Amino acid sequence: MSKVTIERAHRMDGTGEYYFSRRLREIAEIEATTGRQIIKLAMGSPDLPPHPSVVERLSKEALRPDVHKYMSFKGEPILRKAFADWYGKWYGVEVDYNTEILPLIGSKEGIMHICQTFINPGDKVLVPNPGYAAYKAAVSMTGGEMLPYSLNKENGFMPDFEAIEAAGVEGVKIMFANFPGMPTGQTPTRELFEKIVAFGRKHNILIIHDNPYSFIRNNDKPMSILSIEGAKDVAMEMNSLSKGHSMAGWRVGVIIGKEEWINSILTFKSNMDSGMFYPVQAAAETALSLGEDWFTELNAIYREREKQGMELLDALGCTYQPNQAGLFIWAEIPADYEGDCYDFSDEVMEKCDVFLTPGGIFGTEGKRYVRITLCCPAELLKKATDNVKARYTK
Repeated sequence: MSKVTIERAHRMDGTGEYYFSRRLREIAEIEATTGRQIIKLAMGSPDLPPHPSVVERLSKEALRPDVHKYMSFKGEPILRKAFADWYGKWYGVEVDYNTEILPLIGSKEGIMHICQTFINPGDKVLVPNPGYAAYKAAVSMTGGEMLPYSLNKENGFMPDFEAIEAAGVEGVKIMFANFPGMPTGQTPTRELFEKIVAFGRKHNILIIHDNPYSFIRNNDKPMSILSIEGAKDVAMEMNSLSKGHSMAGWRVGVIIGKEEWINSILTFKSNMDSGMFYPVQAAAETALSLGEDWFTELNAIYREREKQGMELLDALGCTYQPNQAGLFIWAEIPADYEGDCYDFSDEVMEKCDVFLTPGGIFGTEGKRYVRITLCCPAELLKKATDNVKARYTK
């Protein structure tokens, strides 16, 4: 009998398994074979629960007999209206909930939907370096050509538009931007957003701003690129309840932009999924209605963890910029360390049973950096710190 051989599609060429999927599996195998317990300061998956009222709303709505069918492809009005009100309250942005909002099953879904909707083979896409790996994967799998732009301490972890233009922008169709940045933690300024909007308009480039971290450890007022005059003519913004509302597993995101582009994305999305479970949408409405107290309490926890995380990095001889926002601390490995971030991460894990994310997975500009997550109790961060202080020798 002949053997059936099926090759995977060429669009997958150059795209490997998600780093954390592979690396955490390897660490699990090490733990299983050696009995070691490795403290994993890796992914940004919030360990804190949502507000109790959100869970109560989900439970209440799920008991209804009429909510277990397929829901609207474009999201129920209750959720679209809640997102519009939320943007008005916190970002000062007026949004038409009927035409300019498209809920997503997580904003990560939106990255692929955007690329599938707008990128043709050979189109060029500007992506941040370092930046979220999903941008690169989505561009690659849709046949686009990725053009990384550098974010480093020399340029304040912000785009150098002169350098980008000097490298050439002919054929560029989309630019991904992400502030507060992941992994850098850099917060935006109004001037930065004005420059990004002007750049997109000048070169006829669609700006996609990814904005899930603006409520976490942010010393500045949450800001949307859509607050810039004329931004809707050139930019769309993704947002999420995963981080600021501790609802990562619920998969609730949104993309906001002008009607023409929203409808184009909906055309693709409506062929890919069948809407979001209504109780999740209703509970998301409750989450979006939470006030200042929720974010104050949440950030008090993350600030306490931040202190412990900084003590850990200090013990390793790493340096970091102050006032980072988001769920991580981005830190430069010691200047006199001869290896790169991967060597450093491996050495710390081998000596201390502590796993730090090597910054190189986010792009070449991260080769001298590591990232630690604050999505774990302060007690675990302290245990990691104690391990480092007891076992790590520089």
